[in-house]
Amino acid sequence: MAASTSRFDPLTDIPDLHGRVAIVTGANAGIGLYTVYFLAKRGAKVYLGARSEAKAQAAIARLREEGLGEDEGELVWLDIDLSDPRKAKQAARWFMEREVRLDILGDPTSSHISPYLFTKTLLPVLRRTALQPDSDVRIVNLTSVLHRWAKKPRYDSLEAFNQDFGTSANAEFNLYGYTKLANILWTSKLQRLFDMEKCPIITVAVHPGKVLSEGNVRTLMRLPMGRAWVWAASQFFLTSAEGAYTSIFAAASPMVKERPEEYKGKYMVPFGRIETPSIYAQSDALAEDLWQTTEQVIADFGFDS
Repeated sequence: MAASTSRFDPLTDIPDLHGRVAIVTGANAGIGLYTVYFLAKRGAKVYLGARSEAKAQAAIARLREEGLGEDEGELVWLDIDLSDPRKAKQAARWFMEREVRLDILGDPTSSHISPYLFTKTLLPVLRRTALQPDSDVRIVNLTSVLHRWAKKPRYDSLEAFNQDFGTSANAEFNLYGYTKLANILWTSKLQRLFDMEKCPIITVAVHPGKVLSEGNVRTLMRLPMGRAWVWAASQFFLTSAEGAYTSIFAAASPMVKERPEEYKGKYMVPFGRIETPSIYAQSDALAEDLWQTTEQVIADFGFDS
């Protein structure tokens, strides 16, 4: 486990989370795995999202190897496949059949429709928890600084959702940036809805920093002299554990609850600092288009049935 590289240390600066319930999707590796680690280390009951029980058990074994004790928190496998919105909704329903509260919802994924429907389905239990005494309910969506790559984005139709980014070297980055922008717009729109309801849920969009994730390691290893590239990246990039710090800050730092107006619906960068996102990410009109089109897509394809 990496030592703290900032004034924020998730092992000491997060309050006791016993009695709190959290969900972390995409939790069997990388940032999601270590987000689970820090929440459970402070006593939370954490539902670990993974596509198979084998992956979940392997992740739990890794967490034990990292030093998570058997008596620290409680880990439960959440069977979730975010490649299919219907399965995302099914996972949310399964959770609500077993739990009466949800304090922290963390989504370290890179898609939009399935996490949107997953969160929407969980809103009743999130709202119910927020009404309880001493509540502190938060939704943390992972985004990226690459949201700034999105140029003249549109979210006003299914065609806009499925736009062709071409086959150039930058196409993959442009698509990723377009999706990460959607994550920020969705976060800010959701916060405005909560504020209109006077519901004390806090949403935050988090850029974890430049992280040498397992996926990035695999990509670099495919290059000539791959080990040298990995070593070079390790000198400048954060580890996956350090990449989880900002998500943990957003999910559980007392500062967020003490100063909600500074953090609600905002874009956060390492380690817990609020930054102004791109001009498109600040657009209420784009956020409204995204909201309306997502609802239409979910209805047209019967994902919400």
